[in-house]
Amino acid sequence: MHEHERPAPSPAPTASTDPAPADDRRGFLAKASSLGMLAGLGASYGTAGVFAARYLYPARPRAKAWMYVARIADIAPGGSLHYTTPGGEKVAIARQAQSGSIDDFVALSSTCPHLGCQVHWESQNERFFCPCHNGTFDKSGKGTGGPPGDAGQSLPRYPLKSDGGLLYIEVPTESLEVAEAPPPAGGHDPCLGPHSGPHFGPHLGDGARV
Repeated sequence: MHEHERPAPSPAPTASTDPAPADDRRGFLAKASSLGMLAGLGASYGTAGVFAARYLYPARPRAKAWMYVARIADIAPGGSLHYTTPGGEKVAIARQAQSGSIDDFVALSSTCPHLGCQVHWESQNERFFCPCHNGTFDKSGKGTGGPPGDAGQSLPRYPLKSDGGLLYIEVPTESLEVAEAPPPAGGHDPCLGPHSGPHFGPHLGDGARV
C-alpha cells in the first residue's frame, strides 16, 4: 500500500530586512529640508533684490532741472560748499582749480557709499574725506582708501554749468519716494504749496564765501 507524499509546508513569511524603504524616507526628508532652506534663502534674497531694484530703477524717471548754486567769484579756489537738492540729496561742490572755466568745479554726492556718513572736501590733501571710517576719495570721487577704496566705490557726480558768472547744478527736483508714488486720485491739493518741503540750496563749506 503506497503512502501519499505530503507536500512540504510553505516557509513562514519573515520580516523584510531590505533597508531601501527606510533609506528612501530619509532621503525624501533630507531633500525636502534642503528645498525648504533654498526656498527661504530665495525669498530673502528676492526681497533684497526688490529693495535694490527699487532704488536702482525707480518706477519712472525723476524730473531734473538746473538750479542756481552761487556766484563763481564767491567760491575761492580750494573752497567748497554743501548743497541740498529739492529731492533731499546732499551734494559737496568744490572748486579745485582757478583756470576760470567750469572744469574748476566738481559736484559729488556727499553721502559716503559705505555707511552713509557725510564726506567733505580737503583742499590741502586734494581729496574728499569721510570721518566715520577714514574713507578717502580722489578729486573725481573715486574711492582710494578705507572701506570705499577696498570696495571700489565712488561718489555719484552731478553736472555743473556756468552762465553769466553764476554756477548752476542739474539735480532731481523730487525725492525718490515721490517719483515712485502713484498719481493722486484727485486734483492737486492747494494746501501743498511750493514751500512745504525741506529747505534746499547751498550751505557754507570750507573756503566758501557765499
